[in-house]
Amino acid sequence: MDDALMQFLGALTTGIYVLTVAENGRCHGMSSSWVTQVSGAPPLFSAAVDNQHLSRAVIERTRRFGLNIVGRRGRELEDYFYSPAARRADNLENIDYVLSPRLGVPWLKSAMAAVAAEVVQELVAGDHTIYIARPQEIRIESADRPLTSLDLDYVYLGGRTVIARDRRGWE
Repeated sequence: MDDALMQFLGALTTGIYVLTVAENGRCHGMSSSWVTQVSGAPPLFSAAVDNQHLSRAVIERTRRFGLNIVGRRGRELEDYFYSPAARRADNLENIDYVLSPRLGVPWLKSAMAAVAAEVVQELVAGDHTIYIARPQEIRIESADRPLTSLDLDYVYLGGRTVIARDRRGWE
């Protein structure tokens, strides 16, 4: 990927989320930033998941996931889920969470808000699968400002591609 394309893609601002899944008593979370609302009636949103990620296989089997909105006061969630320490199957064992009442997906207690959603459609797009989901349960935890890619010192562009920036712009 050339520098101009990396700078362009890195300038597409995104929210910072943790996508969570549960299956057979095992819970897992992953950093997620490629999320957006796609319909108002019915309310639908999309989340892109790397085709090689453990979460994708669980979503394929269960057809549900949780999406936790990371607020500025919950920055440690992004730091953890983007770190090598989170690259294991049961990576929620040291994170406070509750399971959503009906769908049973993890809601992180330090997230500002969370949704439990059912997949209604999917599309493989290159190295990711885009899941279109319908919100089923909502949890509002705290009043906070959502963390965005502008608050981070790096931007994830897919695979192992990450670009760093400092206060003056891109490195």
